[in-house]
Amino acid sequence: MSWKKRARDGAYHHGNLREALIQAARELIKEKGPGGFTFADAARSAGVSPAAPYRHFRDREALLADVAREGFVRFEAMLTTGWANGKPNALTAFNNVGRAYLAFARAEPAYYAAMFESGLPPDINPELRAAGDRAFSVLRTAADGLVAMLPAGKRPPALMMSLHVWSLAHGIASLFGRGDAGRRSLPMSAEELLESAMLIYLQGLGFPAQA
Repeated sequence: MSWKKRARDGAYHHGNLREALIQAARELIKEKGPGGFTFADAARSAGVSPAAPYRHFRDREALLADVAREGFVRFEAMLTTGWANGKPNALTAFNNVGRAYLAFARAEPAYYAAMFESGLPPDINPELRAAGDRAFSVLRTAADGLVAMLPAGKRPPALMMSLHVWSLAHGIASLFGRGDAGRRSLPMSAEELLESAMLIYLQGLGFPAQA
């Protein structure tokens, strides 16, 4: 049985229309990008009528927002696992958060594209904003833990530091660590590039090379 038929059967017989449409949108994003399909395409791929999606979503943008929200929930979980409450130490755990960022981009290209490349306003709905904020808060918590390693008079602002590292990890993930056709070649692994960049950045702030 094809996934489309399973989606259609689930939608009508198990009340899973919303989930079927999200799955269909993910597949279309993976195939065509977040801007490469219509609301009707999503309905067709889910095996339902063009009118059926309106039971749960106002329009295509609302569907994309729900895909992005679900992506941020999964993203938060991966970052949290990488941080592991700062174990075995804050510096190692901080680097593991960066690796988790790359791992998510590689493993979940459709979610990643919906979250960061769909052009959706972050405030399109409260649920999406909250999910994105929770994911970022993991990085902010990690930065707080790392900053505490430095003497009180030499601590950089944790928010600034978390934004710097977010930009660094996101740039490497988007260019070299993604799991779709947009990934560019690199004479080293994306993980090695991120690790060396983090080393230079953190040592410049006065952190030791190893914890």
